[in-house]
Amino acid sequence: MTEGPIPSAGPHLGRVTSFDQKRGLGTVHDDTTGAEFAFHATAIADGSRRIEEKTRVVFTVAPGHLGRYEAPALIPACAASDSPA
Repeated sequence: MTEGPIPSAGPHLGRVTSFDQKRGLGTVHDDTTGAEFAFHATAIADGSRRIEEKTRVVFTVAPGHLGRYEAPALIPACAASDSPA
């Protein structure tokens, strides 16, 4: 079951708060709501499956495993601003 209000799909702006490269699991902090969402390395849009803690990112939110919301797509904020409009 989901706790708290249902978040919008996004896009959201935040910062990577943790990332375990061996397990491929991390968390991202939403700057607007203060919520934290889990993500898997496959969600990193550049395909590298690596991201540094404290990296600013643009991300989306969707229902995930165990009834929790997670971030299924993350783009480093500098890469998001470089993409054509």
